[in-house]
Amino acid sequence: MSVSNVQHASAVETHTETHLVPPTAALTHAYDNSTAHGIPMIAVSPSQGKFLSLLTRMSGARNVLELGTLGGYSSIWFAQALKATGGSGKLTSIEIDPARRDVAIANLQHAGVQVPQEAEVLLGAGLDVLPRLEAEMAAGQREPFDFVFVDADWENQWGYFEWGVKLCRGRGSVIYVDNVVRQLLESGVVGPEKREEGAEDLVERVGRDERVDAVVMQTVGAKDYDGFLMAIVK
Repeated sequence: MSVSNVQHASAVETHTETHLVPPTAALTHAYDNSTAHGIPMIAVSPSQGKFLSLLTRMSGARNVLELGTLGGYSSIWFAQALKATGGSGKLTSIEIDPARRDVAIANLQHAGVQVPQEAEVLLGAGLDVLPRLEAEMAAGQREPFDFVFVDADWENQWGYFEWGVKLCRGRGSVIYVDNVVRQLLESGVVGPEKREEGAEDLVERVGRDERVDAVVMQTVGAKDYDGFLMAIVK
């Protein structure tokens, strides 16, 4: 099939979402309320949210860690997926911006998610909060994570990935890093752009990490051309 068919990506996505990802009042409200509070529209698309939900359910995850809450749109997908697998799981999300955290909590509650019992949104920089989670695990106050979703500042992606491996339950746990292809191109690691000084290649580092097995999948659709890295802990 010719690469020129990518021009139909938007039409295909509209068709498939109409039949497979129909809008819900909770998720529509999350988008609208986030926009009303000035949060940029950079959350995952409906299809991406559904994909993350299916991955969560397929993996049998009970505890999910999300880095980068934004307005809570993806958080709702995760929380609903955990409910669908038996209701005993919990989402832990980390957001650095207090105003966005407040909006995310309101959106989760509007979606019928109990905060903090089913989903908690921790305030702070990821690399400050993650050591606290490790300490809580060591003290028996928190269970390890089965699924880690990284959608935060690129400069710290390797640090987030490292912490994801540390805080995972172990073999079979999933670490998903969004926007990897876009960052590879924008930083000049691949493609025509001049490579930024000190630009970090997450893919290369993950490829050398013997603790995990990983792949990058390229995507196209409402979010234009991008892709994600997904790894499982060996």
